[in-house]
Amino acid sequence: MKSVTPSRSSRSDSQREAPMKKILLTLLILLLPIPAFAAFDHSHAQWDALTKKHVVWLPGGNASQVDYKALQADRQALKAYLDGVSSVSQADYDGWTKSQKLAFLINAYNAFTVELILTEYPKVKSIKDLGSLLRSPWKKKFFTLLGKERGLDDIEQGMIRAPGSFDDARIHMAANCASIGCPALRDEAYVADKLDAQLENGVVRFLSDHSRNRFNPQSGSLEVSKIFDWYAKDFAARAGSVETWLSAYADRLTDDSRQQQVIRERRARLAYLDYDWKLNDRK
Repeated sequence: MKSVTPSRSSRSDSQREAPMKKILLTLLILLLPIPAFAAFDHSHAQWDALTKKHVVWLPGGNASQVDYKALQADRQALKAYLDGVSSVSQADYDGWTKSQKLAFLINAYNAFTVELILTEYPKVKSIKDLGSLLRSPWKKKFFTLLGKERGLDDIEQGMIRAPGSFDDARIHMAANCASIGCPALRDEAYVADKLDAQLENGVVRFLSDHSRNRFNPQSGSLEVSKIFDWYAKDFAARAGSVETWLSAYADRLTDDSRQQQVIRERRARLAYLDYDWKLNDRK
């Protein structure tokens, strides 16, 4: 049988079609959404880097200060992280694990608090200066989260403390209010795979700071942060009472074994210390 050789014109048509197909395929790939590149970074690397650079532990390692002046120079890096936080959709968030959600909300709260301070720094001496007679700074709507305009209270009170969401009183040692009286801002981001250890470490550090939580041998009372008064029901929900919750940390509240026993047996009367709202600024 005589073989049929393709004509020159048919070969030319094929040669022209090949690069055109490649171009069309390339355009199709570029136009397709690529979810992997848009996925949220659960290591919170940008916030982690900022805290490592600008948060300083005080002697003893139980309280920290923030170098807000230096942070101002890194404002764009902070905003880049917050932009990423704000870009997360409700649908994305709903698909995360419980630990991923809580780490995300704590970091968001702390980072947006820092951003709020920087809006008026260095004039601001206390976060309370950023409020008014009609609206507290925690109710000010100044960012977007999960597709809605929100304030700090929306994160802490409406999301973290929402009944049935997390139900963990240790969050009160993690959410930082930019004040000396507040538990320390960590020099690292909260992350899902270390969250339980980080929350527990925050409790231990805070209760080990005897300027804010201590046993008073003269009065026989347990003098603790006002946090345990404001959020008493959260601690009671976990342990039955604030006294019972604190009794598990007796060895942190005093070095005296007899005083520790009084705390464990819940025989110490609770007294609440004045809260220091001055800015936790590095001087």
